[in-house]
Formats: sequence, C-alpha cells, structure tokens
Amino acid sequence: MSNQEAVSEAVRCGADARSTDRVEVLSAREVPLGGTRALQVRRTIPQRARTLIGAWCFADHYGPVEVTAGGMDMPPHPHTGLQTVSWLFSGTIEHRDSLGTHSYIRPGELNLMTGGRGIAHSEVSTADTTRLHGVQLWVALPDADRDAARNFQHHVPEPVRIEGAELRVFLGSLHGETSPVRTFTPLLGAQVDVEPHATVTLRVDPGFEHGLLVDAGDVRLEGTPVPAAELGYVAPGVGTLTVTNHADTPARTILLGGPPFEEEIVMWWNFVVRDHAEILQARQDWEAASGRFGSVEGYHGQPLPAPPVPDAIMTPRRNPPVRTGRPS
Repeated sequence: MSNQEAVSEAVRCGADARSTDRVEVLSAREVPLGGTRALQVRRTIPQRARTLIGAWCFADHYGPVEVTAGGMDMPPHPHTGLQTVSWLFSGTIEHRDSLGTHSYIRPGELNLMTGGRGIAHSEVSTADTTRLHGVQLWVALPDADRDAARNFQHHVPEPVRIEGAELRVFLGSLHGETSPVRTFTPLLGAQVDVEPHATVTLRVDPGFEHGLLVDAGDVRLEGTPVPAAELGYVAPGVGTLTVTNHADTPARTILLGGPPFEEEIVMWWNFVVRDHAEILQARQDWEAASGRFGSVEGYHGQPLPAPPVPDAIMTPRRNPPVRTGRPS
C-alpha cells in the first residue's frame, strides 16, 4: 500500500495521545489513499507521540468498506528501507511485485515483502471482493540491513485456542506459537480475538514494547479502555498483558511488539531512510524509472507518480525516551 501523504511524517502533527500509568492510548487520524479508487484509512503510527513500536513504523487500519463504494486499486509504487506486512479480515487483494511475484492476500494469510534498497508492487482488490477490511503495517529495516535484497514471504498461521481467545501469530512468538517468517529485528505480530465478556492474560517478552490495535469490541488493555480504531501502547518491562472484552460480541485486535528501535529514521511517502538527501535520491530514482525499484508486470495502468518533496528539510526522528512498564 502506498502512503499518499505528501508531508513528511517527521513534521506532521500526529493524532491525540492519552496516557494512564500503564497504557498510552494513541488515536487514529483519517488518511485518504490514492489510486483510481479512493480508500480511507485510519493511521495510528507514526505520530508525534510515538514514531515506532519496536521496528513497527506504520499502522493503517481500513474498512469494512463495501467495494461498490470504493475498493482498492493501487498502481505500481516503490518502497525502500522497510518491510510491508499485509493482513486482511475480509476481502481478497491481488499482489504483483518487481520480483515477479503474483500472489493473493486473503483473510488470515500473511504477505510480507522486503523492500531493502528498492522494490515496486501493485495491490488491487479482486472482482469477487464485496467487502474490504484489514490492516497494512510497515517495519523499518535496521541500518545494517536496509539495502537487503528484495524478498517476498507468504504464511498462513494456524488459529490457536486459549482460554477466552483465539490467536493467529503471523510474526514472532506468542503463547508457544512461533511464525517461520523471517524478519531483520525481533518482532511480534498476532491477531487476538477475545470472546464476549472474557479476559485473557498473554505472556509476552518483557524486553518488548507493545501496541494493541483494536478493530472491534469493548476492549480494556491493562484496565484502560482502548476504543475501536485506536491503539494502546505499553512500554517494556512487563511479562504479561491483560486484555478484556466487555462487549456481547467478540473483540478483534492486532498485537504488535518488539524491542525499542534505537535508530533515527526519516519517513516520507513510501520510503524509510536516514536523511533528507536519501529521500531526494530515492524519489529521483523512481521518477527516472531506474533499475533500483524494478518494474511490475501484469498491472494494466501507469505507475504511481511520486508527490512533490516538501520545502522543509526532513530531519531524522526517534521515539521519545521509553518509560519502564510495571514489573513483570
């Protein structure tokens, strides 16, 4: 998915953040995505209050949207310095990339694409999709690996029942379930569905910071309400997370985690880099159709043009200092 905001994430005012002793709640802002059909998404990171959660640097939550009112048709567009993580709740998206990959993203199936120095891809909802609903997540690559080779991985995690919930672990490990998908930093990514009026306690790595993105349900994280489309953040230092659903219907959430990412980054359009000059070079390479990003075969249409670079010099950012969570 392409980030259509033309203003650097480093200089944009973010959504509101509210804090308790244990949980910081990050509100989403509405962002329209481009392409031949518009798609409205809710973005919780990055924002001024929090640039990353572990190496997770971007979280878009979209739908449910009826395709007759606007599906997804995202022309070929570039990525560099990151991995893209696509996860759906409903609908099907056709993926093509400059590796030659032709794949589909379906509910409960992970597509992870590594941009490294450069990759291009397109995403189009299929003709039989009547409702589109899911999340698009990005992972910043560490400096040592941000020129990694292009790569694509597909994985279908088995649903796992625990008391009061069902888990689908698509990255990392949770409750003894481990994803085989390779990442460049330790990460956790899982769908956690909590039964009506149930409470679950999840064993987590105390060295990780965590974010719980709520899709549906009346959810409390460590006793703090996290409304739908918002994200609850918990700092490192806790060995368990308690999630309660007070609704009469199941709650659906996405749990993200990782050790604090200590490197400074600049995010602009679809690029994760380290300084302004790298942004200018990546944009120039895309507009010149250089071999850096390759070409996407099979998409019937023109590639997405890069937006103008803002006048302001984009400076690197990192998270505010991490406050330690409660003892595990």
